[in-house]
Amino acid sequence: MNICGIRVQLGFNGFQSYFKPKQSQFKKVSKMNISLKRIYNKPSKDDGTRVLVDKLWPRGISKEDAKLDKWWKEITPSDELRKWFDHDPEKWESFGEQYREELKNKKEEIKIFLEEIDQRKRLTLLYGAKDETHNHARVLREYLQHFS
Repeated sequence: MNICGIRVQLGFNGFQSYFKPKQSQFKKVSKMNISLKRIYNKPSKDDGTRVLVDKLWPRGISKEDAKLDKWWKEITPSDELRKWFDHDPEKWESFGEQYREELKNKKEEIKIFLEEIDQRKRLTLLYGAKDETHNHARVLREYLQHFS
């Protein structure tokens, strides 16, 4: 008998139960701790590995002040997609779908990147967008967390 994903057996030796989930019920989730932060916010020791994920260098920030470990501009959305989206919240869902499709074509590059960084440390993805809710770094973080 199954109760909420738990397989329960009743037998002569009394009540026995064990958890037997179907593999398809669970997504493989990376154990990486990935946070998002605007590049304009002050760097912190808690940031761990700081990676700028914008194609264009942010205005008013010096490379010294950014305290970057990497500038990963190759992972950003294509120019066409970025210009089409233009941070319009009404295009957010469609943008996310299209960007995830672009990321699927960059699997080898993502794999190499993840092998190069210390995954025991926090990874902070830095972006310049004013809108903290509707930006490509959010889509990228979700993609990296489920990357296998």
